[in-house]
Amino acid sequence: MTDQILTDAVGKLILRLSLGGFMLFHGVAKLLNPGTVEFFGGRLTEMGLPSLLAYGVYLGEVVAPLMIIVGVLTRVGGLLIVINMVFAVLLAHSGDFLSLTEHGGWRLELQGFYFFGGLALMFLGSGKLAVKPD
Repeated sequence: MTDQILTDAVGKLILRLSLGGFMLFHGVAKLLNPGTVEFFGGRLTEMGLPSLLAYGVYLGEVVAPLMIIVGVLTRVGGLLIVINMVFAVLLAHSGDFLSLTEHGGWRLELQGFYFFGGLALMFLGSGKLAVKPD
């Protein structure tokens, strides 16, 4: 591998491992505390959507991160995380969109990292250091 190809592959690997790893913590927390899925189901019902959609959180926070970490269908995994974050902001953080923290940071910066990281992987793909490079 040439230096540019290697640095590109390593950069994508770092993005995949950080985005997938950090998001997976949220998914494991939801597996251990299934009441959060019930909360999202209730919020979906309030919006006129079926509460069954709440189980999609497992796709966006468990399945997609594993796909991204391993490097299988990485672009699809990125899309799932983007969709997951749109729903997360609408259901749990809609009042925070234009808010700042007491330290001056954007209140949704973590959600923004997940959203834009997923978006980046949708466009970049997995890179060469993946089980199934794309």
